[in-house]
Amino acid sequence: MYLEYYGLSEPPFNITPNPKFLFYSAKHREAFNHLLYGIRERKGFVQLTGEVGAGKTTLCRALLDQLGSNFSTALIINPALDPDQLIKSIATEFGLNAKGLDRLETIAEINHFLLQQMARDRETVLIIDEAQDLTNDLLEQVRLLSNLETDDRKLLQIVLMGQPELRERLNHHGLRQLRQRITVRYHLRPLKYTEVGQYVQHRLHISGGKGPPYFSAPALWRIHRYSQGIPRLINALCDKCLLAGFVHARDRIDFWIVGRAIRELEGNIDA
Repeated sequence: MYLEYYGLSEPPFNITPNPKFLFYSAKHREAFNHLLYGIRERKGFVQLTGEVGAGKTTLCRALLDQLGSNFSTALIINPALDPDQLIKSIATEFGLNAKGLDRLETIAEINHFLLQQMARDRETVLIIDEAQDLTNDLLEQVRLLSNLETDDRKLLQIVLMGQPELRERLNHHGLRQLRQRITVRYHLRPLKYTEVGQYVQHRLHISGGKGPPYFSAPALWRIHRYSQGIPRLINALCDKCLLAGFVHARDRIDFWIVGRAIRELEGNIDA
């Protein structure tokens, strides 16, 4: 509704993880570099954690774009499976046909695939999102996959991404073998107040914004206070702000407009 009013070519504050809109705060850049380093240097396991909506999945999709054609990748976004389903999902994501195979046969297929990739001088990466949802048995299964190696190199690089609970899970005594193999770790923190305005302007610019809407300093303060710097919450709130700005014919998003948007988000517009 508000796109034409503000001269935007596309919605700037969608909550879908589109790498085109990725804003590289200092922490997001550090996180991205940790992921890239762990994979390119064949560290075996990389761990990325952060609060819900902090931007982990968007970083992951940007990483996949960056890796290029010399990498074969598999992305598991729903790991709440049993061990057989998980292994088959991984095989399927790598383009393998695991129909009718049991777990050991599927692992053998994956191993054969990894050896083929190595012979072609290609790297292979498995990324598991929402890894905090993996049971201890599934995490152990993932560790066993990391045993697929030659005398001098790992055949599979594994990235575990998840909420802060993942760090707690990996401290479990029964998972100490897996924890010891994770040599690259990073915890993605929320945006600082000084970064929120840059984030908002970045997304408006990517969406074709060349003028209004303008966010006042008090508005940005209120956005940061409500969202605590979590990008997904910033997006949800700013989308409501632009809608409210359009309804009230405002080029400037001020403290009052943000307050109205917050009440809408909380389902308390009449308060």
